[in-house]
Amino acid sequence: MTAASLVERGQELQTGVAHARRGHWRRVLLANPATLASAVFLLIAVLAIAFAPLLTSHDPTFLDPAVRLRGPSLDHLLGTDDRGRDVFSRVLYGGRVSLLIGVSVTIAAALLGSVLGLVSGYFARLDTPIMRTLDGLMAFPSILLAIAIMASLGPSAINVFIALVVVYTPTIARLVRSTTLVTKQQPFVESARSIGMTNRAILLRYIFPNGVSPLIVQCTFVVAFAIISEASLSFLGAGVDPETPTWGNMLRDGQRVLQSAWWLALFPGIALVLTVLALNLLGDALRDALDPRARQR
Repeated sequence: MTAASLVERGQELQTGVAHARRGHWRRVLLANPATLASAVFLLIAVLAIAFAPLLTSHDPTFLDPAVRLRGPSLDHLLGTDDRGRDVFSRVLYGGRVSLLIGVSVTIAAALLGSVLGLVSGYFARLDTPIMRTLDGLMAFPSILLAIAIMASLGPSAINVFIALVVVYTPTIARLVRSTTLVTKQQPFVESARSIGMTNRAILLRYIFPNGVSPLIVQCTFVVAFAIISEASLSFLGAGVDPETPTWGNMLRDGQRVLQSAWWLALFPGIALVLTVLALNLLGDALRDALDPRARQR
């Protein structure tokens, strides 16, 4: 069999595997009630956050001392905080910031980590300098590294984004590197080299697509971790502007008056917990659906 035929065979196998995977992961996801509930919750949460102006007429930053620390009522569904701001509107608008940071951090970390992982795994001479640098970053606990970066840059949403990208890029880079090391030894990759394909074409057409499945699974967890990290930084006062409504800022504000105004911390805490739990359950389901060993069972 010639090198060209091996390459064509590799393409056919990839296409067949892709079709099998699509059918399998649909069956797995639809058969799991917890996964369906998680997907429905995330869909409802995203729609509610996106269309927040249609769900509430209250400005999340408007101060009304006359109604401060009011409990849940018809006028204020989730009550008001110590400055008279509507908690329901702040939960919705705060979700915008938290989810936007979580998703944008994941996209940026996935792009940067994929490039570093592909280059490190494919080019042996670049492996040591790249991975030792990333190992140095991973030696620090993620929250401490994020706090250190925020202490240098100052509190803002952009700086939170930068800090969390630095924190989570090494994790994705190591994952992509591991799949690259395995895939580049496959016969269809060797055949592609033998017929003169460029390294760039091999990386984009053969190696990276074979690592997309574990990358997707990892990204679902990174979104959840990034949301928790943003909330943690904001709770500690090292995140976004304290006046910006985010779930972390609301938890910090509610913690001061927890005994007398329990609703200030309860509702943003529930929103944070349910969102992260749904993302983790969805990630577990995707891992099972995209695992070839699960398909064999």
